[in-house]
Amino acid sequence: MNADERSGDDTGASHGGGLPVTVSITRLVDPTNIAEATRWVQEGVNLASSYPGFLGSGWVRASADSHEWHLLYRFSDVALLDDWEVSDDRADWLFDGRELVEVARVDKRTGIEGWFDSPQETEAPVTSAPPRWKQAVIIGLGFYPVNLAFTLFAVALVPGWRSFLPLFTVLVSTLLLTPVMTYWVLPFITRMLRPWLHRS
Repeated sequence: MNADERSGDDTGASHGGGLPVTVSITRLVDPTNIAEATRWVQEGVNLASSYPGFLGSGWVRASADSHEWHLLYRFSDVALLDDWEVSDDRADWLFDGRELVEVARVDKRTGIEGWFDSPQETEAPVTSAPPRWKQAVIIGLGFYPVNLAFTLFAVALVPGWRSFLPLFTVLVSTLLLTPVMTYWVLPFITRMLRPWLHRS
């Protein structure tokens, strides 16, 4: 890994244990080197995919004559990402492309901030996450109706639900509602309120 890319984020290990981490890299490419740069980028993707924890990648140019190329790749946790980033394979690959590209920006993101990424951000540099208070508002807007609906249905459909120990009822609701929030409710609400989330 070269010095420019390492300087983009020096806090990867502090991002949080086993959370998936997404890396977004903006590279500047001379349009006259399109064919060579394309082959080089694909070689890097193929190398990364051979490492444990690799979850996928994508890259795109803004237009046919754009100097900016955006590469996005994801690992299952910071430790496995570090294994790839400090590997000899990656160092050799970066060395081979030293005349083809120039790194302009590197961003990393893990955990809850990933809920606030838009689909377009898989084809562009990762932007700054919304303020924490806005994230909290979005989560609250999603969690309140979902939790209320679950409680009403549980009371109505499960005999003696209120008599169960809170340890049990909270565990059941958490196990059921977490995937609902993660895969449906939060993505839906963030799409609806995205202009407000990212408004300065």
